[in-house]
Amino acid sequence: MTTVSLTDVAGYLPGDPVPAEFYTDYPGAEDKLRDNPMFKAPPARHHVAADETNTDMIERAVQPLIERHGRDEIRGVDVLLVHSQLPDLPFVGAGTEVARRLGLNPEWLVDVANAGCASFVYMLKLARQILGTTDARTALICNAQSAAGQCFTQSEVRRLAQAAIPGDGCGVGWVTTSAGSPVLDVETRHIGEFAGDMTVAVDDGRKYWEPGESQLRIGFTDASVAKVLARGNRLVPEVVTDLCRRLGVATGDIDVLVTNQPNRTFLRNWREALQLPAERHLNTFDRCGNLFGAAIPVTLDHAIDSGRVKDGDLVVLGGFAHAGDFAGAAAVRWGGGR
Repeated sequence: MTTVSLTDVAGYLPGDPVPAEFYTDYPGAEDKLRDNPMFKAPPARHHVAADETNTDMIERAVQPLIERHGRDEIRGVDVLLVHSQLPDLPFVGAGTEVARRLGLNPEWLVDVANAGCASFVYMLKLARQILGTTDARTALICNAQSAAGQCFTQSEVRRLAQAAIPGDGCGVGWVTTSAGSPVLDVETRHIGEFAGDMTVAVDDGRKYWEPGESQLRIGFTDASVAKVLARGNRLVPEVVTDLCRRLGVATGDIDVLVTNQPNRTFLRNWREALQLPAERHLNTFDRCGNLFGAAIPVTLDHAIDSGRVKDGDLVVLGGFAHAGDFAGAAAVRWGGGR
């Protein structure tokens, strides 16, 4: 198979940081889940502006790639993969609008609806497969997350513990047929038995698209939170361990681990299960909150900018989605380029 590299990443965070007090000091901010480990609020997060779309964020996140690799190179991309969490327009994915805005004409264009918080890993696998088995030589993968400033700031939802955790942002990856930062392997699992366990809720029982007075939120209960914690604690170490076993390395040999970042509890439990010190498991949770699918590329971009990813490092990206219906991990031998 042709060598395929994660050549570059870039990110974008909208607006100024929003402090935790935006939620915790909100009138009526009481919730029985407030003290649950799943909902310990980060100090800050970012929110999209009222008129800011996923395509806006992707366009802004791609600008550093254009500056580093040239506009013509980006415009000539063969594969465009986009995951939007929250779609701006029903029925229509963001991919075609991204292509129009950036002046792209890709042979392959896919709006990826599944894989949630681990969708960057899944799209990296798709890009690697396409580039490795066709004439395509470049891919742009995009994760846009805009639910925090739209769903979780609603007047009633804002009172709930769940509202203080998410943040908005966008991360993108530039994937090429080169030997610069080769993708060594990718492990993914679609776990159908957990499909449907993540739900949305409205107090009046309507379908989410029907008119009504109640506000859409995630349908968390004590029982569902316990299930997600148990599954998440298990799934991410499993896929990372299996990936490392196939590569013939111990998990303790990982130089840089970047995962999705639902909360501090998962971050701690994952690195302990994989026997990694905190300084090798990087995250941006305290400054960005839970960025869902954008967390992996945004955190990796920050880590590279701050010099925490070095030439030759074994970088492992991993995570799980929703209530556990997907998990994945990818290994990259970082080549030091930007």
